Amino acid sequence: MTSPDFLTDPATVRVLSPDGTFAPSPAAERYLPLIEALEDAELERLYRDMAVIRAFDQQATLLQRQGQLALWPPSFGQEAAQVGSAHAARPQDHVFPSYREHAVARVRGVDPIGIIRLMRGISHGGWNPWEERNGNTHIYTLVLGSQTLHATGFGMGLNFDGKTGSGDADKDEAVIVYYGDGASSEGDVHEAMVFAASYKSPTVFFLQNNQWAISVPVATQASAPFAARAAGYGIDSVRIDGNDVLASYAVARTALDEARDGRGPRAIEAVTYRRGAHTTSDDPTKYRTKDEEALWAERDPIARMRAYLLARGASEQFFADVDAEGEAVSADLRERIVTLDAPVPQSMFAHVYSEPHPLVDEQRRWLADYEASFEEGTA
Repeated sequence: MTSPDFLTDPATVRVLSPDGTFAPSPAAERYLPLIEALEDAELERLYRDMAVIRAFDQQATLLQRQGQLALWPPSFGQEAAQVGSAHAARPQDHVFPSYREHAVARVRGVDPIGIIRLMRGISHGGWNPWEERNGNTHIYTLVLGSQTLHATGFGMGLNFDGKTGSGDADKDEAVIVYYGDGASSEGDVHEAMVFAASYKSPTVFFLQNNQWAISVPVATQASAPFAARAAGYGIDSVRIDGNDVLASYAVARTALDEARDGRGPRAIEAVTYRRGAHTTSDDPTKYRTKDEEALWAERDPIARMRAYLLARGASEQFFADVDAEGEAVSADLRERIVTLDAPVPQSMFAHVYSEPHPLVDEQRRWLADYEASFEEGTA
């Protein structure tokens, strides 16, 4: 588990205490103007997105147990880190997720059924990142850490194309890449940070420290906060309470603005907790205790924001409407998942190369002949 100093460390950015009280830490002071500028409707939107995606996530977990999905990586407990940072990005920014950023995808406009298609095993990507409706959200990456290289290279391309540092915040672009504490031990992440720092790639490295790399506790991977690692590469880094959606929003907003403005990469460590399994093929009761789970349940990001909104005067009707929206999203998912068609086998050859490739053409012909042999009854 994370050292107890996490809750009292003055260098950690926290705006809301675990009980929802507005109690900024010393490190949060510089970000308060961004939070104070948020109107009630925007604050309620943060809560709504967290609550609705949790309903979706729990429904998807149930559907996997019923055999409708091959696998499901829950985002249970990490909603604040994802929703806050996703709202911090501007429409022209680019998002590189890992594989449990369901809240990020929803905020950016991706239809959740695209995630379902991927986890059902009937799509290689789930959605087209170049369609405007998907908010420049690139496809999930199940290979740990590799997306940090993709994001860094993409950011370098933005620099080469003159799409950063013009001073026009509505035009300049930045990149945010999501990865976990387990992925941070991959060489890819270190290589990405070296290149990002060397070439001032406008990339925000957003690490969700959810305490467990499957069954390996964070203490085994890191004897110091992950945020400290970025300093070794010359990258400014901030550690935040990842269960505080306001801290996530404000720090990510600042980091993206700085990256977009040509000041190079930034890094954020969001200290959060994976309340569910790593994936539905995993059993967390084998490696963590009930007491630990109960402790983090008391720091739940949605309950925290709900308490804050209630103190500001949010109505019970608002929360009832949010619950109803979550139920509607779940019902829609149950209805649509059974209508998904199996892919055409030939589709596996599409998008492998941008130009015709003789070997792929040969494989495509072989598969067609093989399938035809079944139709002719000769196989």
